[in-house]
Amino acid sequence: MEDVLIVGAGPVGLMLACELSLAGARPIVLEKRAGASELPKANGLGGQIVELLDHRGLLDRFSAGSPFSGRAPGFPFGAVPLRFDGIDDIPLRLLLIQQPRLERLLADRARELGVEIRRGCEVRDLSQDEEGVTLGTGDGPIRARYVVGCDGARSVVRERAGIGFPGTTEAEGLLFGHFKADIKVFESLEGEGLEPGWNRRPNGRVLLTSLQDGVLIAGVRAPGRHPGEEVSLADFRAAVRDVLGVDVPLGEPIWMSSTVAQGRLAERYRAGRVFLAGDAAHLFPAGGSALNVGMTDAVNLGWKLAAVLRGRVRESLLDTYEVERRAIGERTLMHSRAQSAIDRVEGEDGEALRELLGEVFAFAEPARHLATLLHDSGVRYGSSGGGVVGRFVPDLALEGGGRVAELMRAARPVLLDLGGGAGSEALLGDDWIDVVRARCDDPPADTLLIRPDGYVAWAGADGVEEAARGWFGLAAVP
Repeated sequence: MEDVLIVGAGPVGLMLACELSLAGARPIVLEKRAGASELPKANGLGGQIVELLDHRGLLDRFSAGSPFSGRAPGFPFGAVPLRFDGIDDIPLRLLLIQQPRLERLLADRARELGVEIRRGCEVRDLSQDEEGVTLGTGDGPIRARYVVGCDGARSVVRERAGIGFPGTTEAEGLLFGHFKADIKVFESLEGEGLEPGWNRRPNGRVLLTSLQDGVLIAGVRAPGRHPGEEVSLADFRAAVRDVLGVDVPLGEPIWMSSTVAQGRLAERYRAGRVFLAGDAAHLFPAGGSALNVGMTDAVNLGWKLAAVLRGRVRESLLDTYEVERRAIGERTLMHSRAQSAIDRVEGEDGEALRELLGEVFAFAEPARHLATLLHDSGVRYGSSGGGVVGRFVPDLALEGGGRVAELMRAARPVLLDLGGGAGSEALLGDDWIDVVRARCDDPPADTLLIRPDGYVAWAGADGVEEAARGWFGLAAVP
């Protein structure tokens, strides 16, 4: 019997495979596509996942050649731009990387860690019992102790596990595509009152932008389109013309699609030995948060699932996955629906709403709050109290030039002793927890017990052994 079967070789499934393998489990990734997709469905990552790539030592590799990687200078919230210039403590980090390259790099990393990726293997059925899960595939049945569905909005795993997916579907469709075009196309359209970004007209909205030389990104939002419709270049040009009243020289299409925004959240993230992550668990209608939330789902689940498989902790630890991550999904769905509503209101009412919000968002505190929301949804795991417990660990600069992020490469728990050894002696013999003694300016606590996903499980010397036993088994302490 296999350890874990991951259904879907997109960014979420591949990230989960890497995390499981780092933690000592043996995942197998099943992907129905025969080859990797070359469709740039996403153009970058924004949020806490960028910090987690840094934790795993992958950020330099993934950002090589990127047009931008670092603290966000600004970000759209619906149709209202946020500007962060001159505002301290903005957490939101961005990495511009197209999805095909992201998937290639994650697949390369997974193979380095010994992960098997089976392409052309379509999952058709699922059944489970007390001992494991059986997947029916075109290649025959495969059995594992656990299955994770990372197979997108139309998840077969979610459907076969009997998990509902309630939510809403917007009436307004979206045509989206990338085109080979001279970027001087913007100069040719200046006389028409068009500019990079979304251009709003009475009949709809048209997106015109570019993230790399020679590639124009275009989108059309208008009623009457349905997801899955085949899109021709003539259709796309006609839709742009219907909204703008002018022809736009789009150039040769690289790819085009037709879709519609949805806001959905799975009723459960777990059904027995079956888990959901990424778009299989949640769909957001706006805001660009899907990859951030989906990939951080994977990081949250990976170490917990591996710890149970290795017999380190009780199986009940897996219940914390849904408790923690569904709250993130709810929060993200809330603010993405708000962004969609801000963008959708038309006419003078819409103009007034966006103008007023633009004035409010120009103040530092609203901008900082929204940046935090976009970065990690602003949810604390397991506690409503103060301090760093339940929060993502700050990347403290340690004496000698090191950083906290560099302690997290192996995806293991870390006890960071910043106060002279208090509370750390009992954990030195544990074979899983890394004990690190260091110093830094203005430490948040004498001791930080950090989970493999970067969250602080405990702060302070008092109670650290009990916290370590609860989260990580702590085999060395009776």
